[in-house]
Amino acid sequence: MVVLVMENMSEGFRGELSKWLIEAKAGVFVGNISTAVRERLWQKVFKHGQEGSAVLIYSADTEQGFCMEMCGIPHRSVIDFEGIFLIKTKE
Repeated sequence: MVVLVMENMSEGFRGELSKWLIEAKAGVFVGNISTAVRERLWQKVFKHGQEGSAVLIYSADTEQGFCMEMCGIPHRSVIDFEGIFLIKTKE
């Protein structure tokens, strides 16, 4: 399972992502794709990261059952605290 949340990305780019993922709400994509497809899509998102920001959450064999990655200029950041992902907000 993959969840991708994007802010301030162009509609054209969002339309491109909808080829592989369902856009449940504006900027929120959900799907069940292979690791290779997920990594390629994340590379595309990362290249467009200057426009806005994005968070990728995907199933993984971790304590919490998922991993998180961020790009762009988010108001929050992911911190790995002894194998547990935590969210840090900017003050």
